[in-house]
Amino acid sequence: MDDFFFSLLLAGISVGAVYALIALGLNLTFWTTKTLNFGQGSLMMLCAMLTVFLSSQGLATALAVLGSLVAVAALGMFIERWTVRPALQSSGGSMGWVVSTLGFGIFLQGMAAKYFGSQAMAFPDVVFTAQDFVTVFGQYISLQYLVVLAVAVALILAFELFIRRTVWGQAVHAVSLDPELALVQGIPVRRLILGSFMLSSILAGVAGVLIAQIGGTVDPAFGFDLVLLGFVAAVLGGMGSSLGALAGGLLVGVISKLVGGYVSTAAEHGIAFALLMLALAVRPQGLFGRPEVSKA
Repeated sequence: MDDFFFSLLLAGISVGAVYALIALGLNLTFWTTKTLNFGQGSLMMLCAMLTVFLSSQGLATALAVLGSLVAVAALGMFIERWTVRPALQSSGGSMGWVVSTLGFGIFLQGMAAKYFGSQAMAFPDVVFTAQDFVTVFGQYISLQYLVVLAVAVALILAFELFIRRTVWGQAVHAVSLDPELALVQGIPVRRLILGSFMLSSILAGVAGVLIAQIGGTVDPAFGFDLVLLGFVAAVLGGMGSSLGALAGGLLVGVISKLVGGYVSTAAEHGIAFALLMLALAVRPQGLFGRPEVSKA
C-alpha cells in the first residue's frame, strides 16, 4: 500500500472517530429535547485549554483532564437550564435555542481569549508523544492516532450498549419518542434532559482533548469548525443513531483527509459540506436514520 495513502487513511479514520464523538453528543441532546447544542465547539476548546492551564500549575495531566471534564459537565448543566430550557418554553417551538447556544459558545470563546490569551498554547502529551510509533507490515503508525481511535470507538460502542441494554438507556429512548407520555409513566424526564446535556458536554470535552492531542496546540478559535464537521457527520449517519454517528464521522474524516492530501487542504471542509448537501438531496434521514412520521 502506498505510504502516503496509508497515512492519510489512518489520519482520516482517527479524526473521523472524533467527529463521530461530537456527532454522538449532538445526537444525545437531539434525542431528549430535539435541540442541538451548537456551543459544543467552545466546550471542546475550553476543556482542552483548561487541561493546559491545570497542567501548567503542576497538576498531573490525567487529573487536569478529569478536572476539565468536570468543569464542562457543569457548563452543560448551565446551558440546559439557562439557554435551552427558557428558549423552548418561551419560543413556542421556534429555533431560539440555536441563537442562545451559539451565543453562549461565542461568550466562552471571548472569556477564554481574555483569561488564557488568544495565542495557540502547546497541548501536553496525555499518553504518547508525537514521536511514538509502531510498525505494522512495514508501515509506521503513530500511537497517538491509535489511542485516539481506540478511545473514541470504545466510547461510542459503550454508549450504544448503554442505550440498548440499560433501564436508563430505555428511558432516554422513551423520552425521545414521546416526552409527555414518558412523564406520565413516571420517567424523570427533567433529570434525563439535564443528564443528556452533561453527558453531551463530557463527550465534547473528550473530543477536544483527543483532537488537541493530535494537533499539539489549542487556541480560543479551536472547536468551531470541528462542531460543524460533527454536525455533518450526525446528519450523514442519521440523527438519533449512535452507530450512524460513527459511520458518518469516519466517512467525513477519511474523505476530507484524502481530498486534503491529493487535491488541496483548503478543500477539506468544503468536501464535507458537499457531502452534506448530497445526503440531504438523496437520503435526508441519513445512512442509519429512519424517516420521521408525524402524528395525525
